Amino acid sequence: VSQSPLTQKTTQSPPSYHSPIDSPLSSCNSSLSHGFSPPPTTTTAAVSHPSEPNSKPPSAVVSRAELTSRDQSTTTTTTVELEEQTQKLGSGSGKRLRPDLSILRRTKRDKMIKKALLGFRISGFVFCLVSFSVLAADKNQGWALDSFYRYKEFRFCMAVNVIGFVYSGFQAYDVAYQLTSGKQKPRSHLRFYLDFILDQILAYLLISASSSAAVRVDDWESNWGNDKFPEMARASMALSLVAFIALALSSLVSGYNLCTSKSI
Repeated sequence: VSQSPLTQKTTQSPPSYHSPIDSPLSSCNSSLSHGFSPPPTTTTAAVSHPSEPNSKPPSAVVSRAELTSRDQSTTTTTTVELEEQTQKLGSGSGKRLRPDLSILRRTKRDKMIKKALLGFRISGFVFCLVSFSVLAADKNQGWALDSFYRYKEFRFCMAVNVIGFVYSGFQAYDVAYQLTSGKQKPRSHLRFYLDFILDQILAYLLISASSSAAVRVDDWESNWGNDKFPEMARASMALSLVAFIALALSSLVSGYNLCTSKSI
């Protein structure tokens, strides 16, 4: 059987992978080859950078970095400003508290001074009381049955101790009332002057009365010897000297009060 040359070619040549001319694939390939396909640069960009829904352009990233840096700078500036404001407020509160602390220190100092003054007043009160009590009991004592009222030095010492006893009692009551009640009445400068002057006068009277009584005791013992009468008078004189020390310390405190009242 003789075969046609066309059939021989088909049998000898391998089947071609290209579609026939009339098939739709051929039309698609022809359309692609006619220049309607996108340029290769866009295809390579699409392949190299696939489209992602969450990807953002670099300009947006830069703007976000700038915003974060600005936020950080603003937060740092606000923290610095807050610290400066707190320091200013702290310094202002310290300035406000300084007068309050000075007032508290002054009240504590005044209270301590009043307590010391009360102790001196009570000491003067007690020692003056004991001194004139011992001297008042020195009657008809010793082998001569002598008494204190026969000698002007002893009478003078007894009178000064009585005055010191009364004065110290009133002053002690005044200071104790101020400490217990907590109410400090406003005092005039005249009151400070009177306290200081009276303390000085009574202290001077006590030392002079005690010294004159001591001279009389020595004279009596040199003439008549040691006896119970001069011993009691000597004890009264010693207590009068202790009362003088208490009133002298009270005068120092009253002088301090006078100076501080002038400086106010």
